[in-house]
Amino acid sequence: MRLAERVTFGGGGLDRAAHRRGDAAWLAEAWAGAQVLPLWRGKPLFGAEGLGWVASAHPLLAGRSAEAVFLGLSGGSPKFAIELSDWVPAEMPETLGLFLDPSEQRHPDLPGDLSFRELRREMTRLVPVEAELAATAKGLFDWHRGHGFCARCGQPSRPAEAGWQRRCPGCGAPHFPRTDPVVIMLVRRGNAVLLGRAPGWAEGMFSLLAGFVEPGETVEAAVRREVAEETGVRVGQVGYLASQPWPFPASLMLGCWAEAETDRITPDPAEIEEARWVGREDMLAVLAGERTDMQPPRPGAIAGFLIRMWLADRLD
Repeated sequence: MRLAERVTFGGGGLDRAAHRRGDAAWLAEAWAGAQVLPLWRGKPLFGAEGLGWVASAHPLLAGRSAEAVFLGLSGGSPKFAIELSDWVPAEMPETLGLFLDPSEQRHPDLPGDLSFRELRREMTRLVPVEAELAATAKGLFDWHRGHGFCARCGQPSRPAEAGWQRRCPGCGAPHFPRTDPVVIMLVRRGNAVLLGRAPGWAEGMFSLLAGFVEPGETVEAAVRREVAEETGVRVGQVGYLASQPWPFPASLMLGCWAEAETDRITPDPAEIEEARWVGREDMLAVLAGERTDMQPPRPGAIAGFLIRMWLADRLD
């Protein structure tokens, strides 16, 4: 595995077995002995050792095979996921939907050591293939939740291809899961890297600059445009290092490095509250937790991976 694939949600080696998605007979047979990952409102089920897999024969899943999404094969075994958002827990926490929802939900029909938890909180303790499975399940169900109607004629659409499509029964249009490309860039100049913080971020939180790729735009052009728009810094050479699926809700982070040609910072206040150049020694102190004015990057995010590759002189 390339070093650049060792980001969270990357390099799991899942066999997605796409050729099986339209094979109803094979899917029915696979479901009969499959492990299923339940989700509730986008929160996967977790146990003490990782994801909380449930046998397809569990009474909670009876009659629900048509709602399941086929994730693929892991170790030759079929893996499915299913949304249980029709279940209403006895107590609904006020933290649902927050960036880092700390609440956990336990379904009365499942073992007490299993609970639904926010993926951001748990992603770094998953082995790569389970992280990939969780990201795939969350991404697909988020897409289904927001695309229940045909974009062409407006009629309700229906899931197809084991959850990997939606089709309109009215006009026949097929619809496919979308992923939004986002550039995230380590901009360097001399011995320093450019970091910024958005309005409303937690005190001391800084990260690499990032932004969506626009229609008709290359990755390199997006890097140059975003850096210029957010900080006024002009960028020259751009290179690619690694990517990361980011199912919050449906992005593909394209990790790049870029050489700055200017160093004067003029932040766009609508996008950036503060931006600064941070030298290597200071960045090492931040990662070691020795700075009170800056927090280390959040565990699992590609920003931290890129910064560590820069510190190790492994960007090129």
